[in-house]
Amino acid sequence: MMTRRHFLAGLAGTALVAALARPSMALMIVPYTGAEYDALVQSGEPFLVNFRASWCGTCAAQQRVLDALQQESAAYADIPILRVDWDEYGDGELARSLAIPRRSTLVLMRGTSELGRLVAETRKDRISALLDLASS
Repeated sequence: MMTRRHFLAGLAGTALVAALARPSMALMIVPYTGAEYDALVQSGEPFLVNFRASWCGTCAAQQRVLDALQQESAAYADIPILRVDWDEYGDGELARSLAIPRRSTLVLMRGTSELGRLVAETRKDRISALLDLASS
């Protein structure tokens, strides 16, 4: 299995390195532009795909919960969040391949396997339960 160090070394020279090389307990948010998903899949580590729109109130509520959870728990803070702009990529290949029904969809992945998903969910207990699947 690829370690975090090997994963970061393999990404040298990309914008993703800057996002992932962060101090402990800092949010690891990676904006999606295409190659980031493949890099996270190859890492073998769990990651959260967050389909969101800047104008979406539900998306903003989800982000506040994610921020709070990641500040409360180092385990949650270690889960990278791939932020996919719904307005730009909502009808794109990634959304189609994951059968994403709408913005405000959170999908927890490990490699190409989906561990769980929530659609338009903003309750802290439900989002934390989704993130807990990363340690399963």
